[in-house]
Amino acid sequence: MGAPGSIASAARPLAAEGAPDFTSVLAGDVLELTYERLTDADMAQLKRLVFDHLAVCRRGAEAAWSRAVQDYARTLETEGAARVFGVGFTAAPAVAALANATAAHGLELDDTHDESITHPGAPVIAASLAVAQSMGLGGREVLPAIAAGYEVVGRIGAATGAAQVLERGNHPTALFCGFGVAAAVAKLLGLERDGLIAAWGLQLSAAGGSMQFSVDATGTAVKRLHGGYAAHGGVLAVELAHRGLAGPGQAFDGEYGLCRLYGSAPQLDRLTKDGSDALEIHAISFKPYPCCRLFHSTLDALATVTDGFALPTDAIRRVVVGGPAIVATQHMLRRPESEMAAQYSLPFTLGAAMVFGPEAIEGFAEAALSDSRILDFADRVEAVHDQSLEELFPRHFGSWVEVERADGEKRRADVLDSLGTPARPMTEAALIRKYTMLCAALPGLPTGEVLWDRVEAFASGGGAEDLLDGFGLGEG
Repeated sequence: MGAPGSIASAARPLAAEGAPDFTSVLAGDVLELTYERLTDADMAQLKRLVFDHLAVCRRGAEAAWSRAVQDYARTLETEGAARVFGVGFTAAPAVAALANATAAHGLELDDTHDESITHPGAPVIAASLAVAQSMGLGGREVLPAIAAGYEVVGRIGAATGAAQVLERGNHPTALFCGFGVAAAVAKLLGLERDGLIAAWGLQLSAAGGSMQFSVDATGTAVKRLHGGYAAHGGVLAVELAHRGLAGPGQAFDGEYGLCRLYGSAPQLDRLTKDGSDALEIHAISFKPYPCCRLFHSTLDALATVTDGFALPTDAIRRVVVGGPAIVATQHMLRRPESEMAAQYSLPFTLGAAMVFGPEAIEGFAEAALSDSRILDFADRVEAVHDQSLEELFPRHFGSWVEVERADGEKRRADVLDSLGTPARPMTEAALIRKYTMLCAALPGLPTGEVLWDRVEAFASGGGAEDLLDGFGLGEG
């Protein structure tokens, strides 16, 4: 057994050709992760992840795109005990997971695993809680399942090469996270190694996710669904495997497996770990700002050079941002026509931060899309490729900002690790404040402090139903 809070690979079984079957090794690793093996540090991080997920999921359930999925879920009339957040009904786990993961991924505030460039919390936690409610399970079962889901997403993203995946136009959250969901749900349903491998084989043919939304001014709601697609697909794959439907082996390292299909130079050994490696849950960044994760270091740098966004916008002549090439190639739409497009636009995001503040959801609301103050500022923003930051990406989402004032003075700030990253973590108090900002206006919800106490009780073995009592359902 490896060090507490880590996963050590067992002796590697060999594939038919004599090469290691890395997919099988990964399946064994995550299925062996138990509640008792979680360290105090693991438990503390898992509590933060669950709490943050509930905040973004519950507020996200109020958004128009979430309402559309909820309405669809209602028409299915499925039987099940899993709560659909924000509305007055329950559904089958796969359906609730689809709706709730879409809601959680719908504000651009859900957590990020940087190296895999994914948002694992939305699909993994939504699916885990949905299945747990249907089975009457609690934190002792759910927390190691969540950890397993994050572990799979992190490892397959690293092995495939997430930066190259993104550059080629696939969205890593949609592509990778369904496999993490499958791992979590397989643990909850009690599948053995062959069952999980079969589920991964089924999910391999369903995985996808295009970045076309990033270059479209209006047709962007599909990005919200990428969390939902992954959650639904992962649950469905396990439910089918649980019923004996076989999927191909070596879903990750096979000749036509995930890593070779989508990676230009896959590193298959990244699918395994030794006993000294920390769990992937500790490589998660929390998001204080409701925009693309790439911009968070830029916002921190902009705060420095504008004295906390206090510098009047008319005092700024030009803004230059340096970062990975993808910032300039996928994120420079200056006239977004949807909230999602605005949150993926670097020029618009910086303008919204100067006008409304970096944490304000209102800066991306429909009314803000035509705000002349934001648009005028956006026209002054440029992006340039910085090779040194490219080499550090995606382990670090660093950038720099240089502001040229109207009087000719230039100020520059460089930020490698933004607020919310493991290097600069958000505190419990900061996460409670985020929840309060998001959910204070929603009637009947517990305070942040009360919800935190519920998460604590859940982590000690309390049930999923107790965690969500009076929280997940709206008036319908």
